Amino acid sequence: MTHSGRPAETDKRRLRREFISVRSRLTADDLRETATELAGRALELPELAHARVVAAYVSVGSEPGTLALLDALRARGVRVLLPALLPDNDLDWGTYFGQDSLVRVQHGGKMALFEPGGERLGPDAVTGADVVLLPGLAVDARGMRLGRGGGSYDRVLARLERAQARPALVVLLYDSEVVERVPAEPHDRPVNAVVTPSRVRRFQAS
Repeated sequence: MTHSGRPAETDKRRLRREFISVRSRLTADDLRETATELAGRALELPELAHARVVAAYVSVGSEPGTLALLDALRARGVRVLLPALLPDNDLDWGTYFGQDSLVRVQHGGKMALFEPGGERLGPDAVTGADVVLLPGLAVDARGMRLGRGGGSYDRVLARLERAQARPALVVLLYDSEVVERVPAEPHDRPVNAVVTPSRVRRFQAS
């Protein structure tokens, strides 16, 4: 790979298209069933059992469903933070108060997102989370995550590092999205675990 990282970016774009294509073939029944299984598997994580604050996100489209998990965490008394996309692709945060508190926001030509209504807590709010649940398209045997390419969560991870915050980083995926290797660049950070509908896999901290 060159110092510019362009070959890795080209490979990432190709892989993103492939994973998104597979997801696009999932049916509504597939999405409902896997969301329930994913929530049950994630709730078994010791990190979530002891968490007081969890930074998460609302799944959209054919992403692994998160709403059942968010509601279960909230029922446990966990404070759930959800992101709100800023114009520069950074993320602000707000508190989740249930599905009725979500607002559908269309960001230009991008996919519409469901964001928290109410008070914005600032981009640094994520540094107080015990667990950060990350979206993605794949994760490899090293724990390297393939994201959608917007860079929002790269900023989140860099912010955590600057603040010397050490939340557990967990990515939520489908079973077929745990692969041997994805392209990685120097700024990419490994996650601690991946949760899929059928299993949890942990990775050695680097």
